[in-house]
Parts: sequence; structure tokens; C-alpha cells
Amino acid sequence: MAVILHAGWFPGVVGDIAARQYAASHGFGAVFEAKMARRLGEFLARPLQPGDFSGAVEAEGRALGSNALKNESEGLAGLRWFILDASLRGSGMGRRLLNEALAHARGLRRDRAADRHAMGGVATTELRLELSL
Repeated sequence: MAVILHAGWFPGVVGDIAARQYAASHGFGAVFEAKMARRLGEFLARPLQPGDFSGAVEAEGRALGSNALKNESEGLAGLRWFILDASLRGSGMGRRLLNEALAHARGLRRDRAADRHAMGGVATTELRLELSL
């Protein structure tokens, strides 16, 4: 299986990530899928902000992983939509996705990248990455 790491998104990413990946990995249903698709769509539809970054993993025409940095405020970028299909876990692709986002954050001299939010009352794991620059 040929795996491609995209800088940015490609057609089908929102559906694959919002519907397939989160449902398969966490068992989330339609309400979560709708909220995830809306938030991903809003991120993609707005003009890119300084600090924004997105990456997606493609194999056989489907998105099997993604992540994004969303500019939150001066010195802080939020790590969002970081997920990888179970078939690619252990392959190093998750590390590559994360390293691409961190390299982008370091290049912008972001002090911190953080994943902290709740969707529909479902709290996600908080991840804080303190970068020493």
C-alpha cells in the first residue's frame, strides 16, 4: 500500500476523518461526526491565518490520518484533528505527522502547541507540548 503524506488537505479528507477515523477509533456517532465535519469545514473554508498548518495521510484514495495547527493566539497554536488509522499505527507515520506540525510551529516560533477542547460534552485528551526554541 503506497502511503502519501500531504502538506494540506485533499478531496475527501473531511468525510474520511470526521466519519470513518473517529468512529472506528473511538466509536463516536452521528452527533460527533456532524460537529467534527462542521469544525473541520470551518477551518478549511476560512482564509489561512499565520500559524495555520494541516497535513493528511492518503492511501488508496482515502484519508487515513490527519493533523492541523490552528493559530489560537500570539505564541500558541492548537493541535487539532490528530488521528491515524489503526493500519498505520507503528509505521512511524504518526510521528511524521506530529514532527511536521512541530517543525511548522518551531518555524513560527510558537512557544506552545496544545490540544484542548471538548466536543458535545465529550472531553478529549489534553496534550500540551512545550517547545524549547
